[in-house]
This record gives sequence, C-alpha cells and structure tokens, in this order.
Amino acid sequence: MGDQKESLRKIIQTLANKNEEISNFVCGLKQSLDNLEANSNRVQEDLESEFGSLHTILDEMKESMLTHIKQERASRTYELQSQLSAGSKALESSEELLELANQTLCSSQTDSFSQAAKDIKDSVTMAPAFRLSLKAKASDNMSHLMVDFSQEREMLKGLKFLPVPATPEIQVSECQVCDNTVSVVWSLPQPDSKIDHYILEHRRTNHEGPPRIREDYPWMVVEGIKETEHTLTGLRFDTRYMTFRVKACNKAVAGEFSEPVTLETHAFSFKLDSGSAHQNLKIEDLSVEWDSSGGKVQDMRKEKNRTNSPMQSPARSALMSPKRAPITRPSRDRFTAESYTVLADTSIDAGQHYWEVRFDKESKTFAAGVALRSLGRFDQLGKTGASWCIHLNNWLQQSLTAKHNNKARTLDCPIPCSVGVYCNYEEGVLSFFNGKTKQLLHTFRTKFQQPVIPAFMVWNGSFSVVTGLQVPSVVQSGQRKNSNTSSSNASLT
Repeated sequence: MGDQKESLRKIIQTLANKNEEISNFVCGLKQSLDNLEANSNRVQEDLESEFGSLHTILDEMKESMLTHIKQERASRTYELQSQLSAGSKALESSEELLELANQTLCSSQTDSFSQAAKDIKDSVTMAPAFRLSLKAKASDNMSHLMVDFSQEREMLKGLKFLPVPATPEIQVSECQVCDNTVSVVWSLPQPDSKIDHYILEHRRTNHEGPPRIREDYPWMVVEGIKETEHTLTGLRFDTRYMTFRVKACNKAVAGEFSEPVTLETHAFSFKLDSGSAHQNLKIEDLSVEWDSSGGKVQDMRKEKNRTNSPMQSPARSALMSPKRAPITRPSRDRFTAESYTVLADTSIDAGQHYWEVRFDKESKTFAAGVALRSLGRFDQLGKTGASWCIHLNNWLQQSLTAKHNNKARTLDCPIPCSVGVYCNYEEGVLSFFNGKTKQLLHTFRTKFQQPVIPAFMVWNGSFSVVTGLQVPSVVQSGQRKNSNTSSSNASLT
C-alpha cells in the first residue's frame, strides 16, 4: 500500500511538472501570436514609411528639376526675344533706308543726287543692320536637361528585404559569475562585417532552465554593445539565478535572440527581522535608525490600552501594539533594556557567506556580527558566549574592538565607513573586513555548535545592510592563505 502511494505521488508530481511545462508552452505560443501580429503590423508600417519617404524624395527631385527647366527656358526666352526685337528694329530701319536709296536712284534731280547719295552712304555705315550679330545668343535645344534613370530603375527593381543578422550563441563555458559581476560571452555562427551592435537582456529568476512567461522580474536591457562580450557590475543577487539572451543588429534590423542561458548567482540574501528589533530601533527594509522616542510612544500606547481595556493583560497589549511587527519567532520576545539589537530573518547552518554593513561613524555605539538563537533579550552583542561582533564605541573616546564572551580586543586600524562580515560555518571562521579596501580587521576561530544569525546593534546612530553579495575573491584567497594558520586572536573565541 505504501509503495503504491509513493508511486502515485511520483506520477502526480510528474504530471504536475508536465502540466506546468505545457502551461508555459501554451502561454508562450499565445505571446508569440500576439507578438507576431504586432511585429507584422510594425514591419508593414515601416515599409510603407520607407516607400513614402522614397516617393517624397523623388517628388522633391522632380520639383527641383522642373524648376531648373523653367529657369533655363525663361533665360533663353529673354535672350532670344531681346535679339528678335533688335533684329526687327534693324530690319525695319534697313528697309526704310533701302526704299530711300531706290527713290534717290530713280530721282531726276541732278543737283540733289550727290548730296542724297552721300547721306544714304553715311546712313548705311551707321545702320543697325550692319552692327547686328546674326548668331542666336541661345539655343533652342533643351536635351541637356534630360535625365536617364535606367540604372536607378534597375537598382529599385533589385530591392529586397534586408538580410537578418545571424543568431548569436552564448558560450556558457566562458561566462563567469564572481564578485557580484557577471561576464557574458557569445559568438556568431560566421563572421558578419555588417553587425553594428548587440543587445543583451537579462533578468533575475528563481527557476533553473528556460525562462517562463510568467516571471516575477522583468527583462533588463543593455543596448549598444560593440564587442561579443559584456560584464555587468555592481549587482545584488537576491535570486538564485540570472537568465541572459543576446541578439545582433545591423544598421537597420535586429536578428533573433539567442537561446536563453541561466547562470547560478548564489549569494547570501536576508532581511532584517523587525519582530526581533528593540523598540527604539526604526526598521525600514535594510536600514536601521535609532529612535529615542520609540520606547516612550510604545509605553504611552500600552498605558492607553490598559486604560481603555482594564481586562486586557499587559502581554496582550504589547502584542496588539501597532509599533510592534509580527513576531516571527514566538519563542523569543524582542530585545529590550540596553540591548539595542536586531537580528536577520535567515540563519546560517552551512557554507560560506558574506554581507556588508554601512554605518554612521558618528553613532555613539554600533556593533555587527553573528549570534546564536539562545542570545537573551537583555544580552548585548559580544557580552556573552552566544555572540561574536566588531564593536564601535564613540562614548567619551572612540575605539573599535572585537568582542566575544565579554572579552574585547582593541583593533589598531582606522575606523572604516563599512564593515564586511565573512562567515565560514564548517571551518568555524568569522572574519571582519574593511568593506571598501577588503583589509582584514579581525578573525574569530571557533566551532559553531548551532546555527548563527547575522546580528546588529546601534545606539544614537544608524546603519544599513547590504545583502545579496557573493564572497569577494580577495576574501576567499586571503582565507585560503590563512586556513592553516592559527588566529592571533584565539583568546577571544
């Protein structure tokens, strides 16, 4: 009976997985149909726009050429009409002179003939007909303004759709994920000199394998990449994986996206447990600020609740207070008294982890480290055997110390702006670094008997936590060098 149930459970799980795959496939097909409709409309509009633009250019060229022809015709018409007017006047003058000469020749008056002949001779010498050029200033031939678009016509007939760039392939073996950076490398099936740039898209995901249609995170786009590789820096890994895809583009068209590649981006990510925080600590996401009025407001509300509800117990009033976040660990109340502490919501029971804390150096007191769940609600970090921390004291005089089990060692180093915390659970190593330079500040070596939780404390100050970080390479290499070396601070462990 038990074997049959187990077999049936496996069948159900297989069917559920297959059902999810088919559901994703159906969603993908529907999305592809919608995209096909939208893309075909866009391409049609682009084509109409291109031909419209071509028609506009041809119309502009036509108008320009027609204007040139009209200007040339007007210029030549003016020249020819001027010559025609001058010729007509010369002809009229010449005809008048010819008639006068004929009349004189036929005259029988001998006395006036000599003078008339002399006047006619002088008139002929000065006549416009003999000073007029009998060559036209302008030709009536306009054939030099003719155009021949036969070559362009053949080119237009040869127009085809632009060749689509080939689909790149991401080289998984050459991609790297380290130090919260991701280097993605890809290649083309064959060289293409017409490639202008590449477009890389990436998105966070908690699912291994091909991307799903219904993802929690959107695609992020990186455009204008000129090389066949790209490095994303300054990332925060708050999901297990990142999915990448890339496409090639020439001057006018983009190719298809490559097959998506999912890379693991394991890093330690957590949130602050507001249910554990001291009432004077104001928690907003991963930022904490000291609020001196927090406790007073809490007490006033408690007193008001007692007045309005005499039958309500103090514990009940505390739980119902709007200042109090839901308690995530029912077995332990929030920190109180002078333990201005807040814990993370995620414990460490294996592996290597790293996170950073950026704090106000003007804080009167600040501490960061790890603690066991057994840390009491009145306990301050480093004051018992249940916590290890690095402690900043600005009260009276400034000092930076490493604390554990109420023992402190002063650290001879400048006060950093941020502290990096490295925890190797199996090796029992807890190290603190300058968050900017990664200079080692202190190392505790112990043997963790229970899971530990990132822990923080602040009084009259503020800090913010940076999670989703991988262990920096420089930290890992430094830890390997010191793995066989006993800590000089062993007395604090």
